[in-house]
Amino acid sequence: MIPTATRMLSMAALLMATWACAEPPAAEPPAVRADAPPLRWGGDAEGGAPFVEADVVDPTRVRGFDVEIATMLAQGLGREPQFVQVAWASIEQSVARGDFTIGMSGLEDRPALHERFAVSLPYYEFREVLAVRAADSARVHTLADLRGRRVATLGATMAWDMVLAAKSAHGVLPVSYDDDVHPYSDLVSGRVDAVLLDHVLAERSLRRIGGFVIQPDALARGHYVAVLAAGDSALRDAVNATLRARMRDGSLERVFRSWNVWDAQQAAFQQQVLRDSVPRSETRTVDRNTATSITTYLPALLRAAVITLLLSVLAMVLAITIGIGLAAGRVYGARPLRILLTAYVEIIRGTPVLLQLFVLYYGLSDVVRLPAFAAAVIGLGLNYAAYESEIYRAALEAIPTLQLEAARTLGLSEGQILRLVRGPQALRLALAPMTNDFVALLKDSSLVSVITVVELTKQTAIYATNAGSWAIPGALCAIVYLSMSLPLSRMARRLEQRWKIV
Repeated sequence: MIPTATRMLSMAALLMATWACAEPPAAEPPAVRADAPPLRWGGDAEGGAPFVEADVVDPTRVRGFDVEIATMLAQGLGREPQFVQVAWASIEQSVARGDFTIGMSGLEDRPALHERFAVSLPYYEFREVLAVRAADSARVHTLADLRGRRVATLGATMAWDMVLAAKSAHGVLPVSYDDDVHPYSDLVSGRVDAVLLDHVLAERSLRRIGGFVIQPDALARGHYVAVLAAGDSALRDAVNATLRARMRDGSLERVFRSWNVWDAQQAAFQQQVLRDSVPRSETRTVDRNTATSITTYLPALLRAAVITLLLSVLAMVLAITIGIGLAAGRVYGARPLRILLTAYVEIIRGTPVLLQLFVLYYGLSDVVRLPAFAAAVIGLGLNYAAYESEIYRAALEAIPTLQLEAARTLGLSEGQILRLVRGPQALRLALAPMTNDFVALLKDSSLVSVITVVELTKQTAIYATNAGSWAIPGALCAIVYLSMSLPLSRMARRLEQRWKIV
């Protein structure tokens, strides 16, 4: 009995020692308190997976690794997560306004964020990689190899800054996009010569559409972070504690693996973070002094204003020309022609101009591959032609019938009546609404940024994102728009007054 008891005591002691030396289990997240408010966090589901995207099974829900990380953060704080949709470029401004507590959606760490916000520790390291067509893969490895060629990326990002720097240093031609899908499809179709973006986005597009090569060497490295309001430093510290805990217990690794964005680089990166050696992104420090920013961006804004004005004038000339033809056809044409022209007017007026631009530029690319500026002029011109035609038709039909009958009695042909009697009077009636349409077209030209034309509003958005505020950029943009539209309105009023006398 004694040896048996001794063995039992020894085994018990061994088990206790083993238990004491074992690593403690990961702490369970605190239960959600019934009285705790939800943790509102903002992201952009339009950006798509693997960050945030609409669930294909239930479009009212979102999924992605940022969605899962936001859920972890909410659980760590004992709160329920609540997603708020916001445009990617507006996430930081919405955090500052208090629309939600945390901003996450592939937000890049950069020095300016730390000046205005409480920023979490970085939770993912990305690489800026160059994507090219297979025929160029042996020759193009860096931006220096792309002199005189078009390089696409997202505006107001680390990659955009790099492409702008390469424009000055190597003569590349930057092309700004509002999304990360069309740059790669345009690369495959030959509209651009290279794309510089995060490796996460490049690899996703390669799996989806193929047709290009990702160069293996990273041109820079950056990090994704969560952004909180400047006064939420205590909450930021709690967020950091949760992120570190999820790194230690492997939860973050499992999330990234499930979205196929985990590699050896991420393992080394997480170990570096856990050693309290937080890495910094390889970004150049930008002077955020307001006066310096205005001085830096004003030439770009003025160039964009010239593009806006030229685009609007050309589109308006096209709209007037086509509009006159539509109006004449509906007034003088045979019934089949009138039905056809009426259908065109109603279809154009009944569908959004943004949709028309997408169809013209992307939808018809297999049939005709228009340059972006030409597509913008044609798209706006065709759209406004429908509205112009209604103005001219109404003006033509407003001329008294007695005048037309008198002209016919005098032996004038219908063409002469239109040119000498009906047309001049109709022009007077149409002048004011024509002016209003041109001012509206001037503002609607901001929509063409979706097909890569960097006009005034798009350039202002890039400025505002980098400056961290819309106040000064917005004021400058408004001043430039007013300086273009007010002289036009004044000229139209003077013509109206002059023609009244005549």
